[in-house]
Amino acid sequence: MPDVITLGETMVLFAPLEPGPLRYARHFEMRFGGAESNFAVGIVRLGFSAGWISRLGDDEFGRYIFAQLRGEGVDVSRVKFDPEAPTGLFFKELGRPGGTRVYYYRRHSAASRLSPEDLDAEYFAGARWLHLTGITPALSESCRAAVEAALGLARRFGLTVSFDPNLRLKLWPLATARRVLLPLLQQADVVLGGHEELCLLLEKAAPEAAAEALLAAGVKVVAVKLGAEGALVITADSRERVSAFPVAEVVDPVGAGDAFDAGFVAGQLLGRTLAESARLGNACGALMVSVRGDYEALPTLAEAEEFMAGRLPPAR
Repeated sequence: MPDVITLGETMVLFAPLEPGPLRYARHFEMRFGGAESNFAVGIVRLGFSAGWISRLGDDEFGRYIFAQLRGEGVDVSRVKFDPEAPTGLFFKELGRPGGTRVYYYRRHSAASRLSPEDLDAEYFAGARWLHLTGITPALSESCRAAVEAALGLARRFGLTVSFDPNLRLKLWPLATARRVLLPLLQQADVVLGGHEELCLLLEKAAPEAAAEALLAAGVKVVAVKLGAEGALVITADSRERVSAFPVAEVVDPVGAGDAFDAGFVAGQLLGRTLAESARLGNACGALMVSVRGDYEALPTLAEAEEFMAGRLPPAR
């Protein structure tokens, strides 16, 4: 059984080989991406076992994702192929003002049919950690029920729970996100969120105030991702700002938050302090943005340690 369990949608990604508006793109490379599977790959590379629960279309795209994640060492034994719904797709647009744009084609996908019936209690019984994101409950009512069921199993078997809100306003309006996500976040031990999304969800002007509100609701640790400013880790008894690692050029920002999550969780599983875990998360995020792709640049623990020691520069 894996050390860490996560669940959610992974889609096939088509990325143009040249920057510019998609309407002029002629050549694409096929990859895949999803917050939870990115996280799972990150956990595996950092030395722990990870299981990813989802549904894929019974199609070539689904088989591609399944094979790739299995090849990365992620346990995909609880993935189901759905013959009645397709694997979701998304496209990246590179070089636009404001950075990368992403276009999703995921409505009625196989993953949106994930439900509590797809969860295996025995699988949770042998795990140590459950990681969830706010993307999954936004996909459908059955996905929302699956997340709630996963939280119930985590409580039943004593798993530590981390939750990244990963707010996606393309999937639902802010008012709905608040109504659904806040009760879920309050059931987590650790919340790993970006400063902007936490302020939006908690209706606070500063991330510190948002973190304090979560702590008051029962969350034990809040790690606020501050991008180039690093991270802020807050508990009821402490507050530490952990500096970021400088990056010469941000090639592709997608996946940096997932990399931070993997580094932070791995740090905790290694028995490191909260600040040391955030530092590992910052290192993973810095290495991630230096290369194109949603998961390709996720480091091994040895690579992250070398980078933090100043002996491994980000790729260029």
